[in-house]
Amino acid sequence: MSPPLLELRAVSKHYGGVTALSGVDFACDAGKVHAILGENGAGKSTLIKIIGGVVKPSAGELLLHGKPVRFDHPIEANAAGIVCVFQELSLMPTLTVAENIGISMPTNRLGLFDRKAQVRRAEELLARVGCEGVNPNAWVSDLPLSRRQMVEIAKALGKDPRLLILDEATSALTNSDVKKVYDLLAELKAQGVGMLYISHRMHEIKELADVMSVFRNGRHIETFAKGQRSDDQIVELMIGRDMGHVFPPKPAARSFPATLLEVSGLSWERQLEDVSFKLGKGEILGIGGLDGQGQRELLLSLFGVLKDVRGEIKIDGKPVKLTSPRQAKDRAHGIALVPEDRKTEGLMLPMAIAANLSLASLDKLTSGLVIDRRREAARVDEMVRRIQIKIGSLDHPVSSLSGGNQQKVVLAKWLMTEPRLLMLNDPTRGIDVGTKQEIYQLLRELADAGTSILFYTTDYDELIGCCDRVLVLYRNRVQGELVGPDITEKNILDLALGLRGGPERARRDDERAPSEAR
Repeated sequence: MSPPLLELRAVSKHYGGVTALSGVDFACDAGKVHAILGENGAGKSTLIKIIGGVVKPSAGELLLHGKPVRFDHPIEANAAGIVCVFQELSLMPTLTVAENIGISMPTNRLGLFDRKAQVRRAEELLARVGCEGVNPNAWVSDLPLSRRQMVEIAKALGKDPRLLILDEATSALTNSDVKKVYDLLAELKAQGVGMLYISHRMHEIKELADVMSVFRNGRHIETFAKGQRSDDQIVELMIGRDMGHVFPPKPAARSFPATLLEVSGLSWERQLEDVSFKLGKGEILGIGGLDGQGQRELLLSLFGVLKDVRGEIKIDGKPVKLTSPRQAKDRAHGIALVPEDRKTEGLMLPMAIAANLSLASLDKLTSGLVIDRRREAARVDEMVRRIQIKIGSLDHPVSSLSGGNQQKVVLAKWLMTEPRLLMLNDPTRGIDVGTKQEIYQLLRELADAGTSILFYTTDYDELIGCCDRVLVLYRNRVQGELVGPDITEKNILDLALGLRGGPERARRDDERAPSEAR
């Protein structure tokens, strides 16, 4: 019997007095997709960093094809055929796509890169991942997050992996890109490539994985084949307790007589076209649709980020002109935005956790020209307890936290501004099921207390489970509105694909049956 492709024996990792991994025994085989499941902080990231040569284990050994190995650097792991696609992208924004993909290519005898060869190689790899439309000469900084993620995958393929590790590789992708990744993984699997797949999206795990391993609190809990555990059983293994209801109950037959926000004819370049809606006080209004239909631009326009926005915005019935985030978040308007990318848009990673938490609300913590440090500390401590952020010390850099706790810091930062309107751009992307549940509960509590919430998510279950009402965007317009029991996956998809609703279809319906339309 041949040995596993990779095996870990009694591997542990300690950071000072903190144990990230404890006595882990683990193995994965060639030609199989092996899912690694667990909450943020369960030890998954430490596991793949050890396998990928990013960090060294404190104890234990690694075996590759049955032979002991030790990696002191990721380059050594790459040379052995182990390649990682990390959730935190490794691309350099000031280089082109081709330069990023070909950065590990050998130089010529003069020590220079063959740029034509780089571009050709980039084109080949981009085509392999289904991204022929990405310009190899484009700056990475100019690409949206979903394109950068696909470039990262193409870069990994260029290293000819025998074991490919994917850490939330689809969390930033569009639905069409996810399908391309599925096809790619099936191709690699047929070629005998082993894959470790980390994702918090259970439907992906069920579709892709042959084997699943659950980690919790730095320990390997259980490994089982596909189909041997139900979703509820898997979640309970991950969190160590009964999951209960994922979404808090919605108030029955709830109405929102007072309107906080009214938007009329909002348009911006070609990304927003004649968007109109109202948002009640204490209402959770979901924004759905396929990715790239104007949802992000809608949130940015309401936060004063975009210039030359046309249309009218009213808060409490009064027209307002939002020209900057500073103006949007001031006391008169009370708008907050939890952005799409917490790493680049939501946090100052080298700064302390406490400094990140208070950054957006310094105007509320200042007496004259001086920050009231005692009041700041009290508010920060209160928010850490309220949002249940797991930290060692508030003085540690926010980069030291797990992804779920970093997202909690972003959310807490904006809650410290005491917003009247809280806008969220896919806030649960790449975080674990336990943290998601805590965020869902928090959003409902905020709404019950009177905060209005505009919630864009690519997860249809969240639209169905969290929202009182859902607007679906298609081709940068509002295609339709769903309320109460009409908020179903089929109805959302019908609107998202333009199969019903929308101004053009409404006009056709009006011409065909004017009495019914009216």
